[in-house]
Amino acid sequence: MHQIVKQSKLISWIPVILWMALIFYLSHQPASSSNELSSGVMDVFLNAITTVTSIDIDLGIFHHLIRKSAHFFAYFILGFLVINALKRHMPIKWKGVFLSLVICILYASSDEVHQLFILGRSGEVRDVFIDSTGSATGITVYILLGKIFRKIYSHLS
Repeated sequence: MHQIVKQSKLISWIPVILWMALIFYLSHQPASSSNELSSGVMDVFLNAITTVTSIDIDLGIFHHLIRKSAHFFAYFILGFLVINALKRHMPIKWKGVFLSLVICILYASSDEVHQLFILGRSGEVRDVFIDSTGSATGITVYILLGKIFRKIYSHLS
């Protein structure tokens, strides 16, 4: 039984590592490839928006928002995954929340340093802030969903 618990703890980190690898892969792309990817995403959103509304959109601002939203949501998921993995090791009290956030902030910081060495990319403190906000939001959503599910479960029992 102890071995199963130990394996469960290790397995819970696999999604975290895979997600970090995806972030690293996307950060490792030269600026031209990264811009091409975000432009493709932007086109999908623009087509959807212009189909539904007649809003005139500034493409430069919209492209910037898409790129920064990608930072937020990538780290939202990372925060969610990290606190889920940590939950297998410790009760999620303030210490667990703090540790989850520290892991995400350190990874965001290392990601921005990594980008300093990629053609056409830069490391931005602003992006670390956006990433950290996404992580904190993901952690908060995880905690809130846990409380909601526990309340539902306790009412069903």
